[in-house]
Amino acid sequence: MAWWQRQFGKTTRSRIVALLRRGERSVEELAESLGLTGNAVRAQLAVLGREKVVWSAGVRRDGTVGKPATLYGIAPDSSALFSSAYAPVLTALLAELRERMTPKQVESLLRHAGHRLASSLPARATFDDRVRASASFLTDLGADADLVQSGKHYEIRGHGCILSDAVTECPASCALLEQLLHDVTGGTVKERCDRSGQPSCRFLISPNAAA
Repeated sequence: MAWWQRQFGKTTRSRIVALLRRGERSVEELAESLGLTGNAVRAQLAVLGREKVVWSAGVRRDGTVGKPATLYGIAPDSSALFSSAYAPVLTALLAELRERMTPKQVESLLRHAGHRLASSLPARATFDDRVRASASFLTDLGADADLVQSGKHYEIRGHGCILSDAVTECPASCALLEQLLHDVTGGTVKERCDRSGQPSCRFLISPNAAA
């Protein structure tokens, strides 16, 4: 079951999402399909908009008289919310790579992926700002983690792992995040993740001696 189905269940919001996945619609069209008032539909669209599931996709003008109808659709960046395929596909891909490549080659590939991901983040001036930005980025990806500071040193202490399925299949997957944190912060990053049961992230981040 996909995230949006678990989140909304058999609710009006779920029915709106299902309709909009089939094409853009106006408030009036949604209200007619659902047997609701326009205000009731607008209230649900406002919630879905705040959750970045739905957006105002444009307008439609019928004829030359009257106010154009606003069209609503599924937000362009929300596609991952509707799929449960990412984790099993990544896990299968890592399993295939481990059969075809040496452990060192797999780790190198994962580090290159971390480097590529880090390059998409904006630069920050200070080490502290870079650490906080990297922790915030992991949070945006779904991490439940605390950023703990001790003097000039930091620790990202996770409660779970955003790559848990991948790490279970291929423990070297942690190298991807280690490389990302190194590239973003410019500091020394040591991975100390707990893989004894359910994976849990832990990264120690220190400024370089020259910093």
